[in-house]
Amino acid sequence: MDRGDQAKRTRNENIFNCLYKNPEATFKLICFPWAGGGSVHFAKWGQDTHDSLEVHSLRLPGRESRIEEPFANDISQLVDEVVRALQPVIQDKPFAFFGHSMGSYIAFRTALHLKENNKPEPLHLFLSSATPIHSKAWPRIPKEDELSEEQISHYLTEFGGTPKDFVEDKELVQQYSPMIRADLSLVSSCTSNIPSKAVLSCDLTCFVGSEDIAKDVEAWKDVTSGNTNIHQLPGDHFYLLDPANERLIKNYVIKCLEVSSLANF
Repeated sequence: MDRGDQAKRTRNENIFNCLYKNPEATFKLICFPWAGGGSVHFAKWGQDTHDSLEVHSLRLPGRESRIEEPFANDISQLVDEVVRALQPVIQDKPFAFFGHSMGSYIAFRTALHLKENNKPEPLHLFLSSATPIHSKAWPRIPKEDELSEEQISHYLTEFGGTPKDFVEDKELVQQYSPMIRADLSLVSSCTSNIPSKAVLSCDLTCFVGSEDIAKDVEAWKDVTSGNTNIHQLPGDHFYLLDPANERLIKNYVIKCLEVSSLANF
């Protein structure tokens, strides 16, 4: 391997975190984190998933080993980077995307980019806790420079999963506000250039918490000509942090991929 290939491989490993490599795996699951999140939570899914699955988790710029890089605040630029790094990860194996909240939008836009550029689509698109970007229920997100510290605290509270003592600690909120501002700006940019008719052909599954803030998830059926399924699980916007829910999701993902693989055989 020459220096150029080595540098490219290191770069890709920076962008995608795979804690549990499984070169014999039949499928690759590519996971996309929520706003303010890192790559580790989903990368750990590889520890106890089926032998047929290797899990990779997107590490966004500005955090973890990419701490020196500026935060991403434009979805098109981020997706370009993700797609470039994705090619050697998926190679010739069937793959699926799983995104939670903000990660759902990145996953969808990445799948869209692949389809529009005549590259293989995911075998299945799993979206969690995300209001469809073409829905009338889509919330207005203030521009990055319009967000006050109070609004950032509000979003952290509303999206759930953020410890109350963190939200009430003004110094911590101030410390993390550049990341939250950038992530909210990234989500806001996801609505640009969205086609008005179905463009994907893969099957799609939506997960949502029973007390979730996500709305109108049924409208995700509009973005694909494949089958769409909706599953409601007990909990709020971060219902998937419950071990029972997480176990159910992982088992469902594996079953879906095995069935899809047989159908495409």
